[in-house]
Amino acid sequence: MITLSATHEDITVGVLDETPVANLRDLIDTHLNMPFPFQRNPHEAEAAAGVDAWLSRWGLTGEPGVAAMIARTRPAELASYTSPAVDCGLLQIVANQIAYQFVFDDLAEDVGRCSPGRLLPMLCESVAILRDGQPPSTPLGAALADLHLQVRERCTPAQAARWAWKSREYVHGLLYEAVAQDHPFLLRSADCTSIRSLTAGVEPFYPLYEAAQPLEVPVAELHHPVVARLSRLSADAAVWTADLFSAVKEQRAGEMINLALARQREHRCSLQTAVFLAVQQINGTVEEFLELHQAVEPDLSAAGMGYVEGMIGWIRGCYHWSRTVPRYSDVASVPAVP
Repeated sequence: MITLSATHEDITVGVLDETPVANLRDLIDTHLNMPFPFQRNPHEAEAAAGVDAWLSRWGLTGEPGVAAMIARTRPAELASYTSPAVDCGLLQIVANQIAYQFVFDDLAEDVGRCSPGRLLPMLCESVAILRDGQPPSTPLGAALADLHLQVRERCTPAQAARWAWKSREYVHGLLYEAVAQDHPFLLRSADCTSIRSLTAGVEPFYPLYEAAQPLEVPVAELHHPVVARLSRLSADAAVWTADLFSAVKEQRAGEMINLALARQREHRCSLQTAVFLAVQQINGTVEEFLELHQAVEPDLSAAGMGYVEGMIGWIRGCYHWSRTVPRYSDVASVPAVP
């Protein structure tokens, strides 16, 4: 019998070892357990060109700062690292979706920082497109409508419905994030991780890994409680790993929704200690994922195993992308010792 823990947020405070490292990035590399080997999709270059063309087609690269942001975030690289085995067509959808979420997320942060209520028009437009098929009224909405069309053309109706549902969760999460930023004195660590699980935007990609399989994943496997738990664990491990490398950037920008920064507020410690605590939490999450994956593997079909491999891709891919992407390069500027 497989037993699921109620939460994976409890951690044991450990002690940094004596391994000498120069900066915060090296500290993360030294202590983070990453059991999945690096992989890269051979169609990455085509996906990068496709992203540029797609963003330009919908007028998004003409918006202030977007072209520079895309150069610093490298969405096709993240798509390649997280989705190394998918075909070129599906990789392009993954890359376009990552690029769209980067643009949408940055705009939501800018607008929400002024007032959470000012986010409502763009969030309501997104929900109307995803839920009701309503026509867009902005370039960003037009890009989302086209992305939704790409997904419907590639996926089964059930897979596309799951994609749209998970994408709406992501949209709602951005409103929660704006409210939390507006009232930081109310923000608890548990609230931070709950909001982060939504704003991560990782789980909307999982229906695409269903579509990557030669046969549909059986419904019983999709809704198996262990597979559902693996989905939650993988999304958290992936985005929390990115939080380690983005903590310096986000601390300097006054952001609140970050696992390492939440640990720093909770323990009133240095950023280096907070990052180490976050690493411990991620290691525990990955360990639980490995145990459950091994236990459920005999019960899964080949399609089910391929679907879970997509989850593994995000754990592995977020690590390798986060540690080298220019967007998070500030992590190397902070010494490993306070």
